[in-house]
Amino acid sequence: MVASSATPTHCPYCSMQCGMKLVVGAGGSSVERWPEFPTNKGGLCQKGWTAAELLGHHDRLTEPLVREWRGGELRPATWDEALTRVADELRDCQGRHGRAAVGVFGGGGLTNEKAYLLGKFARVGLGTSNIDYNGRFCMSSAATAANRAFGVDRGLPFPAEDIASAELVVLVGSNVAETMPPVMQYFEEQRARGGRLIVIDPRATPTARAASLHLQVTPGTDLALANGLFNLAVKEGLVDDNFVAARTTGFDAARRVAASYWPDRVERITGVPVEQLTVAASLLGEAASVMILTARGAEQHSKGTDTVLAFINLALALGQVGKPHSGYGALTGQGNGQGGREHGQKADQLPGYRRLDDPAARRHVAGVWGVDPDSLPGPGISAYEMLEAAGTDGGVRALLIMGSNVVVSAPNAGHIQERLDALDFLVVADLFLSETAERADVVLPAAQWAEEDGTMTNFEGRVILRRAAVDPPAGVCTDLHILTALAARLGRGDLFAFADAQSVFDELRRASSGGIADYNGITYERIAAENGVFWPCPDAAHPGTPRMFLDTFGTADGQARFYPVHHKASAEEPSDDYPLYLTTGRTAEHYQSGTQTRRVASLAAAEPAAFVEIHPDLAAVFAVADGDVVQVDTARGSVLARARLTKAIRSDTLFMAFHWPGKGRVNLVTNPALDPVSKMPEFKVCAARIAKATKCDDGS
Repeated sequence: MVASSATPTHCPYCSMQCGMKLVVGAGGSSVERWPEFPTNKGGLCQKGWTAAELLGHHDRLTEPLVREWRGGELRPATWDEALTRVADELRDCQGRHGRAAVGVFGGGGLTNEKAYLLGKFARVGLGTSNIDYNGRFCMSSAATAANRAFGVDRGLPFPAEDIASAELVVLVGSNVAETMPPVMQYFEEQRARGGRLIVIDPRATPTARAASLHLQVTPGTDLALANGLFNLAVKEGLVDDNFVAARTTGFDAARRVAASYWPDRVERITGVPVEQLTVAASLLGEAASVMILTARGAEQHSKGTDTVLAFINLALALGQVGKPHSGYGALTGQGNGQGGREHGQKADQLPGYRRLDDPAARRHVAGVWGVDPDSLPGPGISAYEMLEAAGTDGGVRALLIMGSNVVVSAPNAGHIQERLDALDFLVVADLFLSETAERADVVLPAAQWAEEDGTMTNFEGRVILRRAAVDPPAGVCTDLHILTALAARLGRGDLFAFADAQSVFDELRRASSGGIADYNGITYERIAAENGVFWPCPDAAHPGTPRMFLDTFGTADGQARFYPVHHKASAEEPSDDYPLYLTTGRTAEHYQSGTQTRRVASLAAAEPAAFVEIHPDLAAVFAVADGDVVQVDTARGSVLARARLTKAIRSDTLFMAFHWPGKGRVNLVTNPALDPVSKMPEFKVCAARIAKATKCDDGS
């Protein structure tokens, strides 16, 4: 490090991708505000402010690690030894079991360049169909629903600043006050302008407490609530008949389904009183501009796609899609949750949001890659399905994981841990020795956010540029270098001859050209000059697309689609043995599996260990006091956590955050039941019971 310098870049955490300046000097690195960046306008949460502490952290991996035999110890190795071992093992596995026996698992935090190259590496370097990523656990239901209804999936089809001008915002299953605090400036501005906010959530979160109306639903019943509001919209004459006739199809079928969701029935299903349903319908009718935003609380269900479609139906019926300061949007979770699902690391996808089973898409991308379209494998299976079958006959026998800590983040995590241990070979690329990396045969130390260039696409569909501000520690390589070096060892180096991240992005632009997510007109230079460019942007003369659907939708006929969707029970409902609901989520201090944030001293001190939220009335039944150790059981096992008594949660519901490993690892007990279309696991609801315990994970 030399003289102090400030590099405009972006936060390494959530999908807001807040602009910040990283100041690097002889005394270390620190974060400064970047007020000119339009998404967060200088605002940062505590995770963003402390992000520089990850640079030079004493836990960083700085040399490859290899294991001589399963059960042996990891030892340091040279890069040549480690990469040669990986290439040899992958080649040997495919020789014994076929090309599909090798799997690739990516992450929603990878840059666009990495996600793109990972997909190309799987299909061209390895010739395997088995590639998916942890975004399947995050955005898949909202993406599937948006593609069905609008023909396009972009989390927010409008800039975040439009929230401030909406007369009414409906937040479904989202606690943005804690999960993405800088966006609250727009909600505060909206309220100052006289706008209203409805929050739908089983918990009275800080976001819900700031709302005009909080609908405290029973977990897993959001779909019935949406249908009930649709029913009232029809009954009260709130439907925009002109919009429905001119710009949509399928209304009558959806209306007939909603007709059976009268208020008394919806109250019985959801627990939301009829009076509150009526107030919500009145607010929807009074507002000239309505914005409905869903997040994981509504989406991480075995019926998540249908739930999102139900809220899209409501937005369409009100005529609130495709006009300013209105519409439906999904609040993407992971840092590159949007771009990560656009360019090829999903099981069924090619760059530009093209479908892998589309012959024209295969021809276009194969032409960019310089390969025969027939050589590209077909669609593979989803993330959980690939992990669940790992190490079995017919499943993947070797697995490359990049940017994901599935031992903590996957549902039914104990089973997934067993499947990883059953693999013939596991290789993990990561910053730290995560709980997943600890189980690997080879661990490859990777560069992190401020040590490499690359683009991300935030929750607005704004493509932004992360700039390298510091060099990686000695002995650390970028993920792009790892992939190109492995491709060379597998005999495909000529197809992976990239000088840097920008050259990968230039190929991505060509591969995406003409696709739904068209980046062809976006360049590094343009991103820097314009503080980000919204896709689709098909050529250099195109201004980008901040607001979508103003004139047409992305379907074949340009019309939005209503879908008739029925409420159904969650895959697992409370019973005599397991009488409570368990739901999961995040805290303000931590992010995803906690691999990064648990290593930031101030964040770890603020929220050091797993806890379980319990209503005082429920706690009294089990003689549980605040701070007691509680055992939470489901059909899949048990976890231990400290009780946190709060009236902010329903008396039939428990809440746990998923950031911790060990005996507080809540995903040991979550339900892996999948949405049949999106393949989203049902993280947000399962049947549970509690009992007072005597010992916690820390031995206390």
